[in-house]
Amino acid sequence: MAESRARVALLVIDMQRDFCSAGGYAARAGLDVARLSSVIANIRRLLDAARAAGLTVVHTREGHLPDLSDCPPEKLWRSRAAGAEIGSQGPLGRLLVRGEYGHDIIDELRPQAGELVIDKPGYGAFHRTWLDEELQQRDISALMLCGVTTEVCVHSTLREAIDRGYRCTLVSDGCAASDPALQVPALQMCRVEGGIFGVLATTDELVHALHWPNPIP
Repeated sequence: MAESRARVALLVIDMQRDFCSAGGYAARAGLDVARLSSVIANIRRLLDAARAAGLTVVHTREGHLPDLSDCPPEKLWRSRAAGAEIGSQGPLGRLLVRGEYGHDIIDELRPQAGELVIDKPGYGAFHRTWLDEELQQRDISALMLCGVTTEVCVHSTLREAIDRGYRCTLVSDGCAASDPALQVPALQMCRVEGGIFGVLATTDELVHALHWPNPIP
């Protein structure tokens, strides 16, 4: 089944300095920031094509209130165990705290006026946010998902979206896992049971589809 452009949204997940820049949360937790930032160019191409085609564009940012009242103790404990305690001071400001320099989206993918920016306290973009309501108001029925990390926030959002009835396309070369060994399995999970978590497509395939006045496959 194909969707008209008016009903498709591009969801760019957590392309923040805390995940893509040295000195941020991911780097402090020992993750490969170079790997996570390697998809920036593909996401930029897709973002440019989506904007030109008039798609709804949504950016998400994972992070917490300055007093950490929305950060579950177990999540705080996990971040401490990883060596990157949420709320602790780092070179880019307090880690994963809203309003800090590291919490914001990288300059290369900066949102434009009118694009949705969803701040989320959890891994999935629907948890304790207004994302579903915003998409419903725009009559969105299909999502293209990209960003970081494939195995955590991207997959959590993908699964939540599927449960809510959205038709989902995961951009296979527009998302990155924290460990390369996790990338392929995370992508292949989409294919089981006839595409239980949607379909996979490359940046080239989606950019090509967006350049033509046809429904998006």
